Amino acid sequence: MSGPDSPVYAGVDIGGTTTQVVLCDAELKVLDRADTTTPARSGGRAMIAAVLDALAAVRARTPGRLASVGVGAAGVVDSASGHILVASDSFTDWAGFPVTAALRAALGVPVFLDNDVNAFLRGEIACGAATGEADVLGMTLGTGVGGALWTGGELRAGAHGAAGEIGHIPGFGDLPCTCGGRGHLETLASARSLRARYGERTGRELTAREVAEAAREGDADAHAVYAAAGAGVARAITMTAGLVDIGTVVIGGGVSGSWTLLEPLIQGPLAAEPPISGHPVKLLRATLGADAVPLGAAARARHEPAAVEGGPGPAR
Repeated sequence: MSGPDSPVYAGVDIGGTTTQVVLCDAELKVLDRADTTTPARSGGRAMIAAVLDALAAVRARTPGRLASVGVGAAGVVDSASGHILVASDSFTDWAGFPVTAALRAALGVPVFLDNDVNAFLRGEIACGAATGEADVLGMTLGTGVGGALWTGGELRAGAHGAAGEIGHIPGFGDLPCTCGGRGHLETLASARSLRARYGERTGRELTAREVAEAAREGDADAHAVYAAAGAGVARAITMTAGLVDIGTVVIGGGVSGSWTLLEPLIQGPLAAEPPISGHPVKLLRATLGADAVPLGAAARARHEPAAVEGGPGPAR
């Protein structure tokens, strides 16, 4: 149990509709949590104010000295500078916003920024399904398809913060993607695309979950849609394994809720076309659910050298 001088670490997930804050001890045990609506249309300052209000609420209830804060945010981010680079049209005045500087000025502690999929993977590595794995591809199959890469025991952001973004690499057909490209994995394996592909085949409008239920009940069109998604994910895994020799893949997001349907549809193509290394890839379902992003953000805040070594004086 934390005392008034024990260090605590905050993890924040800033999503398009909801902002989540967790407060953790040094072992990443969640001490308290709070959710609030993300004022995405009100701009960056309002979004940071919402984070600060939620954090104040959990700190008021939980003893401990705030040591550092980690943030996972949707979009493309510059982790080094702490800025949002690219944001979807769900957000107003978010692209270019200096997230870490704003929070650091308010709290007086080190603050670290990741995109949400990178934070998801950090969470599953730190205390989820991929604990102890050294080389991992993280994939989130939700409204869109996101990816993140962990190699040699650390996250690889790449030259422009986009390493691991397998969801937006072409080569998966010719369908238009929401990002403006064509033939991306997202056109097959996102919840939005599963719904759209089923509608094209049948003229019926079902959610991705309802399409999965129909597939389990013997609907051939529903099964075909999920089979195409599974084959696409398998091909993305094989491509990544061929490039960076990952040994493990952890998959989360809403579509992974239909795991008993999806897993064999990924495993089959993987077995038929294994990685060039000849070693099978371990396929894991994420276990942290909605906690993956804030826990991953908190994990970075806990273990980043600037946080461990001190950084700016902590707020109390």
